[in-house]
Amino acid sequence: LAMWRLEYGWKQAERLSALRNPETVATVLAAPNGSRRLALGVDQRRLFAVAASIVFAIGLGVVAWPRPVVFETETGERQQLTLEDGSRLDLNTRTRLRAEMSSDIREAWLDEGEAYFSIAREPGRPFVLHMGDRTVRVLGTRFIARRHGDQVSVTVAEGRVRVDTAGVQAGTPLILTAGDAVATEGGSLIRHHETPQSIDAELSWRGGQLVFDQVSLNEAASEFNRYNETQIHIADASTGAIRIGGTFEAGNVDAFVRLLGGAYGLQIVREGDTIVISE
Repeated sequence: LAMWRLEYGWKQAERLSALRNPETVATVLAAPNGSRRLALGVDQRRLFAVAASIVFAIGLGVVAWPRPVVFETETGERQQLTLEDGSRLDLNTRTRLRAEMSSDIREAWLDEGEAYFSIAREPGRPFVLHMGDRTVRVLGTRFIARRHGDQVSVTVAEGRVRVDTAGVQAGTPLILTAGDAVATEGGSLIRHHETPQSIDAELSWRGGQLVFDQVSLNEAASEFNRYNETQIHIADASTGAIRIGGTFEAGNVDAFVRLLGGAYGLQIVREGDTIVISE
């Protein structure tokens, strides 16, 4: 019964949180005085109901911790966040991240996408990022994390992090320092070192750009597809193996394919929201 009341209280709290958005506030302020008083009275009664539910649950020995806050970005969207501890996060396109703080630990879950973390140092309260069965534990550092299904990568720009694997595949934790990077897919793991220049290029999306250093056209097309509704399709293996380099606007797929046509003499065919590239 206590858990049921607590769950009900949370649902009511979530409803109240919607009243804090600008559109709802504007609606209340624009209403006649009588309507405004009525709306505020209803809100207060709901708030008292939530408080009563939580007090009842605590009285029976149930402790309620805040639920994770969810942050999401759409295709081509970026978002900058500051958590309550002062940590700063940059979310890249198509990213879903959840964050939760308590008195002894700071946790986040990267469900999909890519984020840049600048974590405030708190020795008594570590920051732990979960990505499937991989966890990244830090005190204060800057790093990049990326996840697509079971493909996970971590690149450390500053400081030190520890990467752990949970479950039956758990092994010796990896300690990564500045410049270290690790990429995993399923049970496989590859560790390598990156230069400051390559890390800067990897973070170019924060400024809305993509930097390629002689990558395959397949890789470049995959990156552009993350940022645009218009998708690039490479018609054959030989075209996909072509190497390209340069700095491009992440959201300007048309300029990118025009360059491919002009500089490489490739065939560009548009089919609705798909651009087919071939030799």
